[in-house]
Amino acid sequence: MPRTIPPLNPLHVFEVASRLGSFTKAARKLRVSQSAVSRQISVLEHFLGVRLFVRERRGIVLTPAGVSYGPQISAAFAQITNATAQLMNSDRSAPLRLQVNLTFAMKWLLIRLTRFYSQYPEISLQLSIGSIDFSKSDVDLAIQFGRGKWPGLQSRLIFNDSIQPVCSPKLLAGKSPRAFTLDDLAKHRLLVSRFRSRDWADWLQAAGRPDLHKNILEFPSSLLAYEAAISGLGIGMGQARLVAQDIRANLLVPLLEMSVPGYLGHYFVWPKNSPLSENAQAFCKWLMAERDLITDETVPTAGPARIRRRAGRTASATAKR
Repeated sequence: MPRTIPPLNPLHVFEVASRLGSFTKAARKLRVSQSAVSRQISVLEHFLGVRLFVRERRGIVLTPAGVSYGPQISAAFAQITNATAQLMNSDRSAPLRLQVNLTFAMKWLLIRLTRFYSQYPEISLQLSIGSIDFSKSDVDLAIQFGRGKWPGLQSRLIFNDSIQPVCSPKLLAGKSPRAFTLDDLAKHRLLVSRFRSRDWADWLQAAGRPDLHKNILEFPSSLLAYEAAISGLGIGMGQARLVAQDIRANLLVPLLEMSVPGYLGHYFVWPKNSPLSENAQAFCKWLMAERDLITDETVPTAGPARIRRRAGRTASATAKR
């Protein structure tokens, strides 16, 4: 036998009016006009073919049918309310499954997570590393690097890419970073990640010295390239936000007072037509607030001259870095 379900909005209005015993009180509770309540009750009565209220001068009175029907409908709405609350609480207690690339995790995210847990102690994070494929991974939210456009996915920019040469202080042998010149680059290895192999070429092109693109030492990841720079093996090309902590710790120093902005960036990514959970929204809000801290705005240099970077890099190569 098919289910007979009345229209839910008139049913909800009846539940409130029957419980409060007044169209006026129901209108105030529902934030609608009294005439709107009366119309919804009429719709329900027409659907049921039964009078639920008797309209009198002093107000309304439930009919015997209304007296019988009202408590049952109230119980049904209470059950819906409880089931919804349980579902929403279950969503809040579920861990937030987050996927990020390794360099972003090690150089930016992990050093801030204690502040996240202090602000949201009830949220548990499950971190995984790699490039995301939501069709194959059980992940709620990802942080990826690219142009911000992925088929079937929504994205929100966290921060754009910006690069500048960096090296270990010991590589300068006590000399001031201000004394370092473009010609000095020829005396050192230039360290680069395989998936960001265009960084030095792009930066040198912007600096007007493409002839210095030589003596390149390539690593399989940006993280290894940064560690090689910290060890004094050569001069790395630093992503401004990701090396800011190393610069503050004096593990790296910025050189040549010129950072070059790029056309790629770090993005939140999640499937289209799939709303973010409450926990995911809280994490995004927290991370964006961390992004906006003044100490993380740029690589701390003496006063960098910013110039536009050419758009020769591809998202497919850099997104894997």
